[in-house]
Amino acid sequence: MAVAEKPAAREVAAVRRADGESRTLAASLPRLVLEARRIAANVIHGLHGRRRAGAGESFWQYRRFVSGEPSQSVDWRRSARDDHLYVREQEWEAAHTIWVWPDRSPSMAFASQKSRDSKLERGLIVAFALAELLVAGGERVGIPGLMTPTASRSVIDKMAQAILHDGGDRLSLPPSFVPSALAEIIVLSDFWSPISEIRAMLAGLSSSGAHGTLVQVVDPAEESFPYSGRVEFVEPEGFGQITAGRAESWTTDYVARLALHRDQIRAETNKLDWLFATHTTSRSAAELLLFLHGGMMASKGSGRTGVKAGRSL
Repeated sequence: MAVAEKPAAREVAAVRRADGESRTLAASLPRLVLEARRIAANVIHGLHGRRRAGAGESFWQYRRFVSGEPSQSVDWRRSARDDHLYVREQEWEAAHTIWVWPDRSPSMAFASQKSRDSKLERGLIVAFALAELLVAGGERVGIPGLMTPTASRSVIDKMAQAILHDGGDRLSLPPSFVPSALAEIIVLSDFWSPISEIRAMLAGLSSSGAHGTLVQVVDPAEESFPYSGRVEFVEPEGFGQITAGRAESWTTDYVARLALHRDQIRAETNKLDWLFATHTTSRSAAELLLFLHGGMMASKGSGRTGVKAGRSL
């Protein structure tokens, strides 16, 4: 739940900007693109070789021959040195698709005084920088319902233009679609949606066997609820407002509800062997990018999109 503390001008301004109008986004996109490129340049490139078996020229490993495989797949030279038959596997080199979803719904515009960026800005910066790295590694990147997968070196510009000219509703969660079984999905959102909607999203995206990572991007104020006294909380997506006479008395219940919501999301992702992590905007964007990049590199041989989550970044 995003909040606004009056008369804190920054929070109020964030809510007013939250209608997602392209003029506001146009003013910030150039800075976000530059920041994304700067961060991407500081991360070691090279996502191309993912250590997956498949069509390619680079040797990966030998494995035992499985009954029913064609005999021409046997490496007879290696098999002659043992009592077993072996198959020579090549490293998987075919580009596949990574879908990146940066949540641009009104609640993402929230930014407290302790944050480096709004949640919207942070999500876009990381989405742009991650796409830059993935394309440099030979992958294709798309935005569900907004941009078809591309391996273009100008992927950041294409993403920025697609977002800038998007006239549709600003959805919190990716639109319903069925990715290929080899696809990977990265969803950057505050995930304040009801758990039933998150569960339905995961069911649809995973139905084909695709894997993914959910990253909850939150503001420091949403993490700790540092409010006291009389505070008016404004719901930026049109659900009204509520006034607390003694906001500090809500802290314990708020923190408990936040922990429960995260436990529910984690339970859903664990069922599907998806990943879940949290990221606070008071921390660096590079930290989150390194987590996602490092998790992909750690998935060599497993076909997964990252390390086991439950991390706070």
